[in-house]
Amino acid sequence: MSSRGIAGSEVEARSSGRLFGPEYAALTVAIVALITVIAFESMAVSTAMPEVAVELDAVRSYGLAFSVMLTLQLLGIVLAGVWCDRSGALPSLLTGQVLFALGCGICGASTDFTPFLLGRAVAGLGAGLTIVATFVIIGRTYPEALRPKVFSIVSAAWVLPSLLGPVLAGWVTSSWSWRWVFWMVIAPVVVALVVLVLRRHQIRVSEAGLEPSSRDHHGHVRAAWLGLGIAVSAGVMQWGTHELELTWSTKTVAALLGLVGVFACAPGLLPAGTFAMRRGLPSVMLSRFFLPCAFFGTITYVPLMLTGERGFSLSQAGTVLAVGSIGWSAGSWIQGRDRFAGSRDRLVSVGGAALASGLLCVVVVTHFGVWPWLTAVALAVCGLGMGLGTASLSVLALSLTPPSDHGSASSNLQLSDVLGSVIGIGATGAVFAAMHVRVGEDVPVFVTMWLGTAAVATLVIVAGRRIRS
Repeated sequence: MSSRGIAGSEVEARSSGRLFGPEYAALTVAIVALITVIAFESMAVSTAMPEVAVELDAVRSYGLAFSVMLTLQLLGIVLAGVWCDRSGALPSLLTGQVLFALGCGICGASTDFTPFLLGRAVAGLGAGLTIVATFVIIGRTYPEALRPKVFSIVSAAWVLPSLLGPVLAGWVTSSWSWRWVFWMVIAPVVVALVVLVLRRHQIRVSEAGLEPSSRDHHGHVRAAWLGLGIAVSAGVMQWGTHELELTWSTKTVAALLGLVGVFACAPGLLPAGTFAMRRGLPSVMLSRFFLPCAFFGTITYVPLMLTGERGFSLSQAGTVLAVGSIGWSAGSWIQGRDRFAGSRDRLVSVGGAALASGLLCVVVVTHFGVWPWLTAVALAVCGLGMGLGTASLSVLALSLTPPSDHGSASSNLQLSDVLGSVIGIGATGAVFAAMHVRVGEDVPVFVTMWLGTAAVATLVIVAGRRIRS
């Protein structure tokens, strides 16, 4: 189906329901609350990590704290797709939130980097289960015409955490301890869990009468094993790139074997032709891979660059991330307008162009040492591209998939998203570990890393143009 045809079906399916009307208000608030909690954790931890790395003596392993969480998130995403198709969204959703809170608690209590990584792994597994289940609920509960607005509000739920989270995390870390950045997440997770439990009847009613998933039991089992394979491969790859040196060694070989394993397992979990950029749904998934690969491969190291190379405090670095996040919200809001219903494929390409432009601006500001606060403006442009692209891709993925398969479609979408993040952070982490000498002399390292991520962002322009079948 072409994106024009998709737009037509959206118009035909337009409902009198409103996101905050009597029918959907409570569920909408619950979803927004859950995403807000996850967003706060993501943005706040990014700000606190430089202090964590110093205290736990893990500066060279800085990226590992992010990639380990994403690796287990990969496994959670695949398992959630199977779980949601077979048993509905609620079991995955509730289990995911419990694990997420537990993982954050472990991180806050850690006195060594190893248990800290364990906590990040548990939280990542919970996040994977939770995010997929949330997407399934959106696809099965809301009418098609309302989904763009739902995803717009979901992305907007990042605004307050993105504005206040980094600044608050910087203040909490400086005034008390980085541990409270993790512990303060637990209470909101419990509140969101209670709200969603209270709305469980509405979720179950929306899933009643659905046709069976197109994947049979054998297909579900195969997907679960492939999910385990891709998670293990990603873990091996990250171990290999951990404190990488530019010499052949056991770790170098492990990194290459892990990378091969990731791309050997991924085609069995994603739509056929994804990495060949086939038209339609495969290009949706490939675009969703490239966007976070470029964005998170860059933004993960921005606080480290600002604090280590430009003398920023943690609060100032957090403010840069917060200002930059406004662009993401704006892009998501723009794509939710009715006037763009027939041009979502174009919005994806425009988003890729904005992301590439913003990343090149980050490179220029870093390389030439100009006013470092301009980094916030560059990140706002990057965020604009991410908001336009990711929200549009979410709408397209659900529109191209029958409701009975929304579990697998949401799993594929999030798999592409997290896999892109893992590869992006893993690649930049390998470059940083290999080239890093000492804090204060890493400008060439950051420039090299971010030129690569900018090149990846340009591929979204091409993939976006292949979505229309």
